[in-house]
Amino acid sequence: MNALPIVLTRWHELLESADPSGLQALLADDVVFRSPAVHTPQEGKAVVFAYLSAAMTVLTAESFEYVDQWVREHSAILEFVAVVDGLQVHGIDMIEWNDDDLITKFTVMVRPLKALNALVARMGEQLQRQSS
Repeated sequence: MNALPIVLTRWHELLESADPSGLQALLADDVVFRSPAVHTPQEGKAVVFAYLSAAMTVLTAESFEYVDQWVREHSAILEFVAVVDGLQVHGIDMIEWNDDDLITKFTVMVRPLKALNALVARMGEQLQRQSS
């Protein structure tokens, strides 16, 4: 198997550490985040950092595991399963990065609806805590 691109290696290390402090160094200044719960794209490093660090906290609280991945030169799809409020969450992270190994786009898709609703509630709480 080929080695993972450095950006994915660093992303996996961040999740394993459950410490989002290194996330800033992975994000391009003009990064765009697309959430399954927010209609408009979230743009810019500060906003995307807030969303992704909240997601890391919420999704890894009970259980989180990437179960598959599809990798291309500057993009990847990472399939995950997690538990939020006792509900099984199944989703994908679609990540794109530039030649500097900085994430430029991050899109999350989650199912089923009941799990998405639980995730949205926990994300709202976490984002509120972070901004306090």
